[in-house]
This record gives sequence, C-alpha cells and structure tokens, in this order.
Amino acid sequence: MGDELVIAGRRFRSRLFVGTARYPNLQVMLRAIEASGAEVVTVAIRRINVQERGESLLDLLAGKYFLLPNTAGCYTAREAVVTARLAREALGTDWIKLEVIGDEETLHPNAPQLIEAAKQLVDEGFIVLPYCNDDPVVCNILEKVGCHAVMPLGAPIGSGMGILNPYNIRLIKERASVPVIVDAGVGTASDVAIAMELGCDGVLVNTAIAQARDPVSMARAISLAVEAGRLAYKAGRIPKRYYAQPSSPMEGRIDVGSS
Repeated sequence: MGDELVIAGRRFRSRLFVGTARYPNLQVMLRAIEASGAEVVTVAIRRINVQERGESLLDLLAGKYFLLPNTAGCYTAREAVVTARLAREALGTDWIKLEVIGDEETLHPNAPQLIEAAKQLVDEGFIVLPYCNDDPVVCNILEKVGCHAVMPLGAPIGSGMGILNPYNIRLIKERASVPVIVDAGVGTASDVAIAMELGCDGVLVNTAIAQARDPVSMARAISLAVEAGRLAYKAGRIPKRYYAQPSSPMEGRIDVGSS
C-alpha cells in the first residue's frame, strides 16, 4: 500500500505528527494542522477539560484526526500511568505518547521512570510511544519492554535547535526494529528534512509550526520537508568526499594545445 508508516498494525499515509499547544488561537491551529497533511495529532490529557462541551479541542479534532493523547506534565512513572489510564477512559484509546520529565529546565526525560512507566503500561495493554533521550541504549530497552515505537528528541523541547546529535539518531534507527520518530527540537523545515534523511520513520512537530510567524505556511513547508527527506533517504545520497570529482567525463576532451 505504498510507503506508509505502520505502528502496531495501523497504517498512516503521513509521517508527520503535529501537536496542539502554543498556537495563537484555535482557528490558526486548525488551519495549520490541515495544511500539514498530518493524520496524527497529539493532545496533552492533563491540559484539557474532557468534560467540556461545545467547541472544545477534542470536539474540534475528533473524527477528523487520529488523536494521540500524551502524558505531558508528568514527572514520575506513577503520574504518567494514572494520566494514561485517564486518557484511555476519556478518549477510548489504548494509544499513549508517554512522557516522564526529569528536568524542569531542559525538559529532558527521566529515563528510569520512563522505562518503569512503559513496562507497566505495556502490561496493561497500551500501545506505548515513549518520548525519550537520543540514547541508543534507552531506546533499545524501551523496545524490549514492548513499546511500539521510540521517539528520541532531536534537541530540547521548543528549542528549535534542530538535530543536535545526528550520529545517535542514525544509530538508534539502525538498531531499532520499531518505528523511530524524532520528537522535539526541530525549528524549521530543513531540520525535519535532515531527520528524515537520517532514516527516521516520522517526525513530531509542535512549536516550530505553532510559534512561526505564519504557522499555516510553516506547516505546509514541514509537510513537504517530510516528503523530500523521505524520498532522499530512499534514493540514497552520494558519499561525502574530501576532493572534487568532475561530473563530466575527462575522456574525449578537445585538445586545444599549448599555443
């Protein structure tokens, strides 16, 4: 069925996941998500009122997009597990983007607590997509405990610094047998293209779109970058060389002599 992203048996045409935070208003958010072509939209379950009726965030998105609740704002495994259970009850989904933060300044994950929460949620039948450090060892552990994808950071959340450690991201991808989705840190379309050229299966973007001067245009640009980066990865880049290599053959040149 073409070059689709498959997670836990579910197929997605788009490899771009988008978030719902920090937009100027709901109207801009909706237009940007539509422009992105994304099918998966993440929502922070601790920051929405699931009892709200009318034009709530969930009402605006449900039925049109695949909603992926996340445990943003959790700092312990216990908090994350309880939040995931609330998400399953409120949204009727076993999918969860697992976040367990370990540092308030960098928002880097707390790896031990993250692994503990992942184990428990997998045992409870959740489809777990953990936001984690760009650490091949941690990603391997998360895969072994049963996570259906790993989501290593490219840089700190909201920093816009891009892919700070492409070597680690490439290593994670080479060793993983589950999808690798870069989550956090990209700032613009070129960062997204780099992530995809490294072989990543997808990218999750929020701040780079929501805080752009024109979120709708940036969403479209990032959508195109996902496609371009994926095509470039599949096509295969030429090797890097220290010296020039002529693109035209040297044989058959016209000999004009020395005079």
